[in-house]
Amino acid sequence: MFKKIKNILSLLKSVDLEQIQKISQKIDLPAVMASVSKMDDKQLKMLNKMLTSGGKKRESPPINADFYGVETKLNPEDRALQLKVRAFLEAEIKPLVNNYWLHDEFPFEIIPKLAELNICGYTYEGYGCAGGTSLMDGIIAAEFGRIDPSIATFLGVQSGLAMGSIYLCGSEEQKAEWLPRMQQMQVIGAFGLTEPEIGSGAAGGLTTTCKKTEQGWVLNGQKKWIGNSTFSDITIIWARDLDDGEVKGFIVKKENPGFEVEKIKGKMALRIVQNGLITMKDCVVPESDRLALANSFKDTAKVLQMTRAGVAWMAVGCARGAYENALAYTLERKQFGKPIASFQLIQNHLVEMLSNLTAMQTLVFRLSEMQDADELRDEHASLAKVFCSLRTRDIVSKAREVMGGNGILLEYNVARFLADAEAIYSYEGTKEINSLIVGRSITGISAFV
Repeated sequence: MFKKIKNILSLLKSVDLEQIQKISQKIDLPAVMASVSKMDDKQLKMLNKMLTSGGKKRESPPINADFYGVETKLNPEDRALQLKVRAFLEAEIKPLVNNYWLHDEFPFEIIPKLAELNICGYTYEGYGCAGGTSLMDGIIAAEFGRIDPSIATFLGVQSGLAMGSIYLCGSEEQKAEWLPRMQQMQVIGAFGLTEPEIGSGAAGGLTTTCKKTEQGWVLNGQKKWIGNSTFSDITIIWARDLDDGEVKGFIVKKENPGFEVEKIKGKMALRIVQNGLITMKDCVVPESDRLALANSFKDTAKVLQMTRAGVAWMAVGCARGAYENALAYTLERKQFGKPIASFQLIQNHLVEMLSNLTAMQTLVFRLSEMQDADELRDEHASLAKVFCSLRTRDIVSKAREVMGGNGILLEYNVARFLADAEAIYSYEGTKEINSLIVGRSITGISAFV
């Protein structure tokens, strides 16, 4: 009994007489003391913990969206580059993207700053490019997507689709003429494949045509949803040859007669990306600007396979940005006197988001390993695009959900990720088309019409 009384006194030693008087007006102190005197040592310890922990501020662990430590597999040089890119994006891009996204405009002032990072055309050998790994190229794409998928898309078009077309399908003269300047972003490129009535059916149904004449190649037709095209210096145009029916590629300069671009307005996603509707009426392109090694859609597909892996990484970045913003919000936002992160249902949403994100990270990491080992096939890239864009949709939705009404406000960032995920879900091949590519691989049966 003496020990219990001693423990009770120790609990009350920090309470002065005035406080006891105030407490006694609200509760029956003798009854409380009687109840406490009946407690065993374990119960007293629990009571003591309850009474003494109230004044301590709980420190939240640092936000770590790389839950399985995928990034620890990077070598020191690559890790340093990743952190350099992340710091640049946090300082130079993050503060301005919401405003430009809202006004459907592109921040041209960032182009020289992006050039200084020296990451454009990162995997290519020569021409001022770094000759780096596909894995690191994917990491960079994810870092951009984590801050803003629109700027990530701008870089993906410039570095992947436009430069990649010239790198894979151009002559040595064409590579030497264009790639060094594009690597330094002195020349901005666009990639024109999709048409107003032709998206998924581009392999066999392009309506944009080309015909060789004495004056050069004459191009006629339209291209739609062409990112960067409203201000690009050159656009890679893919067209069906009227003579042999094969798809050929061309480097078309913005000043080419018969080449016009109209900005597409009213988008709900990737609003910083300047998409254009291109119209070509008897647009003459010299033979020197025809991609020398692009002789069929199979050559176009090589470019798409390479960049589709990058889109999967971009989806990972978009999902990561939404998750990190949502988690930070739940740790700060209070309801019923405590952070909403302490509620079971919120934690369940956060864990589901992290589970999907972690699965995506490990998938694309392995995908890039295969790409660096020259083992990547169409179905590998397509599976990654399907899974990552689908799971990103789920993650951004839950991120908005845990933020309640604030989740639809730009100032909290998640609304932008929520909208941009819809564009990532569709471009570089829809879920259905990429699923059929994988389905053909695993069954040996083509289900394409």
